[in-house]
Amino acid sequence: MTNARVVVWRDGAATVVAPDEPVVTGFDLGLGRGDGAFESVLVVAGTTPHLDAHLDRLRRSASIMALTHPGDDAVRAVVAAGVADWPADVEGACRVLLTRGLGDGTPPTLLALLAPVPEETLRQREEGIAVVGLSLGVPADVRATAPWLLGGAKTLSYAVNMAALRHAHAVGADDVVLTSVEGRLLEGPTSTVVWAAGGRLHTPPMETGILAGTTQARLFERAEAAGWPTAVTAGSMADLQAADAVWLLSGIRGAATVTRLDGVSRGDAGLSRRVGELLAR
Repeated sequence: MTNARVVVWRDGAATVVAPDEPVVTGFDLGLGRGDGAFESVLVVAGTTPHLDAHLDRLRRSASIMALTHPGDDAVRAVVAAGVADWPADVEGACRVLLTRGLGDGTPPTLLALLAPVPEETLRQREEGIAVVGLSLGVPADVRATAPWLLGGAKTLSYAVNMAALRHAHAVGADDVVLTSVEGRLLEGPTSTVVWAAGGRLHTPPMETGILAGTTQARLFERAEAAGWPTAVTAGSMADLQAADAVWLLSGIRGAATVTRLDGVSRGDAGLSRRVGELLAR
């Protein structure tokens, strides 16, 4: 992959290795069982302006999963080694992976993978996305009382998420809004759902076990400061269909405007520009 970089935490130091160099054993539990957590950090102008929020969330994921965490300094070091001398005019996606390693008291595996943001991601950010609603097949409240389901953790077990995206692509859409068996809004496979209605920005409650969105949190904080009220709302697909605007928010893509929902074209009431300006501050 052109310009791709890999950094591994070895013997207490961040070591840059060739992108095609083996860095984990085939027995690593992150590879064999998806037993690990990760974060995707945007690199802009050679910097990682939102890294702290991702460090916080990685610690939360590690705690939920009972993963050994090597410390924020180690994570900062592998990110910094990857970003060093990264071209200022190329947006990058830095993916930090933390796995259980070989288990049984062995050290965790910590990697940072850096590559340019894909052109398709940039296109979706600028042009918007077509979205379909799909059921996750769980009640909205089940993960709040079932910690073994790892609600709120950003785990490496993304097979279902990727299958949902492949289904969306097969039916001519770009992305997905996942819902509970009762029809309550949850999240996207790699994003947080936000919609505008009644003069407010809304997002689903985290009590449903969804991942806390770093970009959504930043948007809501800045919107409130600018006089745009926000709310945590237990919504449905009908609420999205009736909304003034709908976005899927993520750390790398930013705020992607939903331009088609379940096959029906929709507008954004001119609000996407305002959202973009708030996130760009």
